[in-house]
Amino acid sequence: MVRIVISGPPGSGKTTQAKLIAEHYGLKYFSAGRIFREIAQQRGLSLEELSIIALRDPSIDLEVDRKTYEMAREDNIVIDGHLAAWIVNDLVDYRIYITAPLTLRILRIASRDNKSIEEAFRETVIREHAQKKRFIEFYGIDINDLSIFDIVINTKQIGIKEAFEIIKKALEDKL
Repeated sequence: MVRIVISGPPGSGKTTQAKLIAEHYGLKYFSAGRIFREIAQQRGLSLEELSIIALRDPSIDLEVDRKTYEMAREDNIVIDGHLAAWIVNDLVDYRIYITAPLTLRILRIASRDNKSIEEAFRETVIREHAQKKRFIEFYGIDINDLSIFDIVINTKQIGIKEAFEIIKKALEDKL
Protein backbone atom coordinates (compact mmCIF):
# COMPACT_ATOMS: atom_id res chain seq x y z
CA MET A 1 0.00 0.00 0.00
CA VAL A 2 1.61 3.27 -1.15
CA ARG A 3 0.63 6.83 -2.02
CA ILE A 4 3.02 9.00 -4.04
CA VAL A 5 2.62 12.62 -5.12
CA ILE A 6 4.67 14.37 -7.78
CA SER A 7 4.61 18.14 -8.05
CA GLY A 8 6.48 20.76 -10.00
CA PRO A 9 6.01 23.50 -12.55
CA PRO A 10 4.55 23.01 -16.04
CA GLY A 11 6.96 21.38 -18.49
CA SER A 12 9.27 20.00 -15.80
CA GLY A 13 8.56 16.34 -16.60
CA LYS A 14 6.36 15.54 -13.60
CA THR A 15 3.53 13.98 -15.62
CA THR A 16 5.94 11.80 -17.58
CA GLN A 17 7.55 10.57 -14.37
CA ALA A 18 4.21 10.06 -12.59
CA LYS A 19 2.93 7.91 -15.45
CA LEU A 20 6.18 5.91 -15.54
CA ILE A 21 5.99 5.25 -11.80
CA ALA A 22 2.32 4.23 -12.00
CA GLU A 23 3.03 1.87 -14.88
CA HIS A 24 6.22 0.39 -13.40
CA TYR A 25 4.69 -0.32 -9.98
CA GLY A 26 1.15 -1.09 -11.16
CA LEU A 27 -0.34 1.91 -9.37
CA LYS A 28 -3.36 4.05 -10.24
CA TYR A 29 -2.61 7.44 -11.79
CA PHE A 30 -4.45 10.70 -11.07
CA SER A 31 -3.79 14.13 -12.58
CA ALA A 32 -4.92 17.25 -10.71
CA GLY A 33 -4.08 19.24 -13.84
CA ARG A 34 -6.63 17.21 -15.79
CA ILE A 35 -9.35 18.45 -13.42
CA PHE A 36 -8.24 22.08 -13.96
CA ARG A 37 -8.22 21.48 -17.74
CA GLU A 38 -11.71 19.96 -17.58
CA ILE A 39 -13.02 23.03 -15.75
CA ALA A 40 -11.42 25.29 -18.37
CA GLN A 41 -12.93 23.22 -21.19
CA GLN A 42 -16.39 23.19 -19.56
CA ARG A 43 -16.25 26.99 -19.32
CA GLY A 44 -14.83 27.43 -22.82
CA LEU A 45 -11.65 29.02 -21.47
CA SER A 46 -7.93 28.61 -21.99
CA LEU A 47 -5.76 27.54 -19.04
CA GLU A 48 -4.38 31.08 -18.97
CA GLU A 49 -7.89 32.59 -18.78
CA LEU A 50 -9.02 30.18 -16.07
CA SER A 51 -5.85 30.89 -14.06
CA ILE A 52 -6.67 34.60 -14.09
CA ILE A 53 -10.30 33.97 -13.09
CA ALA A 54 -9.12 31.66 -10.31
CA LEU A 55 -7.27 34.62 -8.75
CA ARG A 56 -10.70 36.04 -7.84
CA ASP A 57 -12.63 32.79 -7.50
CA PRO A 58 -11.22 30.34 -4.93
CA SER A 59 -13.93 27.79 -5.74
CA ILE A 60 -11.92 26.67 -8.78
CA ASP A 61 -8.87 25.66 -6.75
CA LEU A 62 -11.05 24.27 -3.99
CA GLU A 63 -12.77 21.94 -6.47
CA VAL A 64 -9.46 20.70 -7.90
CA ASP A 65 -8.02 20.32 -4.41
CA ARG A 66 -11.09 18.50 -3.08
CA LYS A 67 -10.90 15.91 -5.88
CA THR A 68 -7.14 15.57 -5.44
CA TYR A 69 -7.53 15.07 -1.68
CA GLU A 70 -10.23 12.44 -2.29
CA MET A 71 -7.95 10.53 -4.64
CA ALA A 72 -5.03 10.75 -2.21
CA ARG A 73 -7.04 8.72 0.28
CA GLU A 74 -6.98 5.75 -2.10
CA ASP A 75 -4.27 3.13 -1.80
CA ASN A 76 -1.64 2.41 -4.44
CA ILE A 77 -1.85 5.69 -6.32
CA VAL A 78 0.42 8.26 -7.94
CA ILE A 79 -0.92 11.81 -7.94
CA ASP A 80 0.44 14.35 -10.37
CA GLY A 81 -0.18 18.06 -9.89
CA HIS A 82 1.69 21.36 -9.90
CA LEU A 83 0.64 22.09 -6.32
CA ALA A 84 -0.76 18.74 -5.24
CA ALA A 85 1.99 17.84 -2.77
CA TRP A 86 1.11 20.73 -0.49
CA ILE A 87 -2.59 19.75 -0.54
CA VAL A 88 -2.14 16.03 0.16
CA ASN A 89 1.07 16.21 2.17
CA ASP A 90 -0.46 14.55 5.22
CA LEU A 91 -1.92 11.63 3.23
CA VAL A 92 0.98 10.46 1.08
CA ASP A 93 4.00 8.30 1.78
CA TYR A 94 6.38 9.89 -0.69
CA ARG A 95 6.68 13.39 -2.17
CA ILE A 96 8.68 14.06 -5.33
CA TYR A 97 9.35 17.47 -6.89
CA ILE A 98 10.44 17.68 -10.52
CA THR A 99 11.77 20.95 -11.89
CA ALA A 100 13.70 22.44 -14.81
CA PRO A 101 14.74 25.95 -15.83
CA LEU A 102 11.96 28.14 -17.25
CA THR A 103 13.52 28.38 -20.72
CA LEU A 104 13.71 24.59 -21.06
CA ARG A 105 10.17 24.17 -19.76
CA ILE A 106 8.89 26.74 -22.27
CA LEU A 107 10.53 24.80 -25.12
CA ARG A 108 9.01 21.54 -23.87
CA ILE A 109 5.52 23.06 -23.52
CA ALA A 110 5.66 24.69 -26.95
CA SER A 111 6.67 21.36 -28.50
CA ARG A 112 4.22 19.25 -26.48
CA ASP A 113 1.23 21.55 -27.01
CA ASN A 114 2.12 22.59 -30.56
CA LYS A 115 2.31 26.28 -29.59
CA SER A 116 4.66 29.08 -30.49
CA ILE A 117 7.43 29.78 -28.01
CA GLU A 118 5.89 33.21 -27.36
CA GLU A 119 2.47 31.71 -26.60
CA ALA A 120 3.95 29.00 -24.37
CA PHE A 121 6.02 31.62 -22.53
CA ARG A 122 3.08 33.98 -21.94
CA GLU A 123 0.72 31.21 -20.85
CA THR A 124 3.25 29.56 -18.54
CA VAL A 125 4.40 32.76 -16.85
CA ILE A 126 0.81 33.89 -16.26
CA ARG A 127 -0.23 30.47 -14.92
CA GLU A 128 2.76 30.21 -12.60
CA HIS A 129 2.33 33.75 -11.29
CA ALA A 130 -1.38 33.17 -10.69
CA GLN A 131 -0.74 29.84 -8.93
CA LYS A 132 1.93 31.29 -6.68
CA LYS A 133 -0.30 34.23 -5.74
CA ARG A 134 -3.38 32.04 -5.15
CA PHE A 135 -1.53 29.58 -2.95
CA ILE A 136 -0.10 32.31 -0.74
CA GLU A 137 -3.46 34.11 -0.51
CA PHE A 138 -5.80 31.12 -0.22
CA TYR A 139 -3.65 28.66 1.74
CA GLY A 140 -0.64 30.53 3.12
CA ILE A 141 1.60 28.11 1.22
CA ASP A 142 4.88 29.25 -0.34
CA ILE A 143 5.47 26.97 -3.31
CA ASN A 144 9.15 27.96 -3.32
CA ASP A 145 9.57 26.11 -0.02
CA LEU A 146 10.47 22.58 -1.10
CA SER A 147 11.18 21.30 2.41
CA ILE A 148 8.17 18.93 2.33
CA PHE A 149 9.69 16.86 -0.48
CA ASP A 150 11.56 13.62 -0.04
CA ILE A 151 13.38 14.11 -3.33
CA VAL A 152 13.87 17.05 -5.71
CA ILE A 153 15.06 16.42 -9.27
CA ASN A 154 16.11 19.04 -11.79
CA THR A 155 15.65 17.58 -15.29
CA LYS A 156 17.84 20.17 -17.03
CA GLN A 157 20.83 17.86 -17.46
CA ILE A 158 19.18 14.45 -17.29
CA GLY A 159 16.77 12.65 -19.53
CA ILE A 160 13.54 10.85 -18.80
CA LYS A 161 15.21 7.48 -18.19
CA GLU A 162 17.87 8.92 -15.89
CA ALA A 163 15.28 10.79 -13.83
CA PHE A 164 13.16 7.65 -13.59
CA GLU A 165 16.14 5.59 -12.41
CA ILE A 166 16.80 8.11 -9.63
CA ILE A 167 13.14 7.98 -8.57
CA LYS A 168 13.05 4.16 -8.69
CA LYS A 169 16.14 3.93 -6.50
CA ALA A 170 14.65 6.38 -3.98
CA LEU A 171 11.30 4.59 -3.95
CA GLU A 172 12.82 1.13 -3.63
CA ASP A 173 14.81 2.29 -0.62
CA LYS A 174 11.63 3.73 0.89
CA LEU A 175 9.30 0.89 -0.03
